Amino acid sequence: MDPDAAQTARESLDLAFHMSNILDTGLDRHTLSVLIALCDLGLNPEALAAVVKELQREPTPQAPMPSSSSPLP
Repeated sequence: MDPDAAQTARESLDLAFHMSNILDTGLDRHTLSVLIALCDLGLNPEALAAVVKELQREPTPQAPMPSSSSPLP
């Protein structure tokens, strides 16, 4: 990618990230860049948005807490 194209891509991502923050989407810069790349590859943006919303609704799994009754080596 030539330097001008790389600069334009960075500026576009910065703008999209700023809009994402204003809309309080909860997306980080990396996730947003992946979603934009998927759209560039032809994936349906509405379908991607539905998947992101569904994933955000699901609770994140918690790591099991170690049992206090087990002896330490």
